[in-house]
Amino acid sequence: MNKSYGTILHVGTRLGVSRFCTYATSAAAFVDSGSSEEDCCASGYGMIIQDKDLLRKSQIPNSPSGLHVLDLVDRGSLEADRTLYNKLLKICTDWGKIREGRAVHSHVLRSEFKDDLVILNTVLNMYVKCGGLDDARKLFEEMPCKDVVSWTALIAGYSQNDRAKDALVLCPQMLRLGMQPNQFTLSSLLKASGAEPNEKNGQQVHALSLKYGYDSNVYVGSSLVDMYARFGLLDEAQLIFHALERKNEVSWNALIAGHARKGQGEQALSLFQEMQKEHFKPTHFSYSSVFSVCASSGSLEQGKWVHAHAIKSGVKLVAFVGNTLLDMYSKLGSIEDARKVFDRLVKRDLVSWNSMLKGYARHGLGKETVRRFEEMLKIGIKPDDETFVCVLSACSHAGLLEEGQYYFELMKKYMIEAHVAHYVTIVDLFGRAGLLDRALNFIREMPVEPTAAVWKALLGACRMHKNMDLGAYAAERVFELDPYDSGPPFKSRFKEN
Repeated sequence: MNKSYGTILHVGTRLGVSRFCTYATSAAAFVDSGSSEEDCCASGYGMIIQDKDLLRKSQIPNSPSGLHVLDLVDRGSLEADRTLYNKLLKICTDWGKIREGRAVHSHVLRSEFKDDLVILNTVLNMYVKCGGLDDARKLFEEMPCKDVVSWTALIAGYSQNDRAKDALVLCPQMLRLGMQPNQFTLSSLLKASGAEPNEKNGQQVHALSLKYGYDSNVYVGSSLVDMYARFGLLDEAQLIFHALERKNEVSWNALIAGHARKGQGEQALSLFQEMQKEHFKPTHFSYSSVFSVCASSGSLEQGKWVHAHAIKSGVKLVAFVGNTLLDMYSKLGSIEDARKVFDRLVKRDLVSWNSMLKGYARHGLGKETVRRFEEMLKIGIKPDDETFVCVLSACSHAGLLEEGQYYFELMKKYMIEAHVAHYVTIVDLFGRAGLLDRALNFIREMPVEPTAAVWKALLGACRMHKNMDLGAYAAERVFELDPYDSGPPFKSRFKEN
């Protein structure tokens, strides 16, 4: 038999046996043939339950748990032990099944393992990984005892779900109880610290790392490099990086990304090459940072070389690395290369579509922008406010008056509230079409106070169509709202034209 069975549950009430077992071959014939549980037990064979069936729904009306396996436990056909609960919770975690996870947790609380720290930590981890942070916090507060694993699981959960303050506030509470953080606790705290407005919390966690001897640990050290790099403190980041006895891809990527964020392209590219000399293989994060550097520095040929390197290394155009490459080609004027990357993306998300639309709009390809936007809507990708800025801007520059007005109204269908950028594009749309009075009326009817950017759009249209009176009025509004505007006086602008 070539079938590969996962967890194998032996149900043998008539034999007085109820445990996990490994002799599944002959019993499989009963299961495969559709024999009932009673047939298997009466025949002295075990019942086979594969991993994919562990979360099978109950066949019993009003089942307390809603899961077939737990029904077997409740009626005495199967004995629940740590292995069963851990296996169920692992599958719930891996598959993101929080509802089934809650059912298992409820069953645990009715069992002899209700105070078992290891199982409760596994439940806590399940809630965290499935995004149920409120469930995780409630369980954490109710646990009769906690260890460093419990504290670390909750801290990591908050850190990974953009709740940095909730993660950081747990640290002093943990220390007051005499708990000593481990490398995973400190790494999660440093990740949370990197999301704060300044480096103060990160420096305190750094001090803890020194106190407990984890500063040279590769996981904590890499998190320290990342934290300092995020705050632009590259001297500190490099000092820690070079002091690490062992480095990994995370530490290299953190430093490369730090230089990329500060626009230090030469240093980022140098590290990218040095990383490979040290026999570390670049990851998606490495390539994404380098593509960003090439885009900001205008280095198209360098970007193409890195792209070729990524292809040679077998890197697939997935998620953010594909989107970053697409954005690079778009910004550097290679719209055809951008289109090729877009067409080859493993999966196109909203960021991918926005990058492509922005590229077309940036290059004055209004009709192509509209065509792609309609294609996006047909396949069910929901646009956001940035999408409409791209489309409206493209319509404005291409003189697509009717289309621009239609898409502005379409925003209401998607419950997107217009902001300044959208209003600016509509004023520009009317202005470029020579409909200056309509542009002025549109400004006066705006539900929010027009900003200097809105009046500048009208001013630009007045320059284009040489309307001195309305232009002077628009210029006055600009100077009222933005007295530091460095543009020349309005009349001299006309002379320049």
